Amino acid sequence: MPEARPPRHVLSLSGGKDSAALAIHMRGRVASMEYVFNDTGKELPETYAYLDRIQDYLGKPVIRLNADQGFDHWYDVYGGMIPSNHRRWCTKMLKLKPFEAFIGDEPVLNYVGLRADEDRAGYVSHKPNITPVYPFREDGLKLADIERILRDSGVGMPPYTEWGRTRSGCFFCFYQQKVEWLNLKERYPDLFEAAKAYERPYPGNGNVFTWSQGESLEELERPERADAIRKDAERRRLSRAVTRADLTLAEVYAERIAPQADDEDDACVICTV
Repeated sequence: MPEARPPRHVLSLSGGKDSAALAIHMRGRVASMEYVFNDTGKELPETYAYLDRIQDYLGKPVIRLNADQGFDHWYDVYGGMIPSNHRRWCTKMLKLKPFEAFIGDEPVLNYVGLRADEDRAGYVSHKPNITPVYPFREDGLKLADIERILRDSGVGMPPYTEWGRTRSGCFFCFYQQKVEWLNLKERYPDLFEAAKAYERPYPGNGNVFTWSQGESLEELERPERADAIRKDAERRRLSRAVTRADLTLAEVYAERIAPQADDEDDACVICTV
């Protein structure tokens, strides 16, 4: 009977803080570790710069996986249907499928950066030869530990956080908050306009979908609406600050990480962790 093949070790990078910290945390622990990033071709410039920074620290290449067909191809296949939390074909076709093709049928330990203070399952793939591994949970590492790892290494937080972006993923990610759309418009007006272009009637069927639930980007960017969004975001920020003033240290920490969960479920882990 042939001997079982030893598993490959693969660490999935999303361009976010947790997977970056995990790569740093695991550096030198597994000599054969492969680092991979699923490139949709629609990432922020800062994401690519951050991946280069991580790669320089690791001293090993980050393998860029590209879907055989990019976002625009699948946008056409799905009849102009913009992805949303209810129809996340982008995750399936641009992240999971290329990742599973790269893995093949070999046994693989896939290292995922879910923290000990997160309550989600972390689905990446259902393929039976892929076994997820969660080192942060095994080591009891939480948000403060991740921030320390990034700070001490010199890699730092993802640079897009400097202008109010809270997550990795495509520049038009439907999970971003309305105020983040305005921040994108201010920082990268060309990318904002590119996102708007997808909200026009799709030739052939006339379908119109929007990235932000309940309103188009054209409506969202109107001065009076944009002003209301920014005021509401500031009001919520101040409200959280007042609420936190009366919390215990443990409650402050819990409140601090609560927004991280949002309404994502497991399939987007490969995009955002």
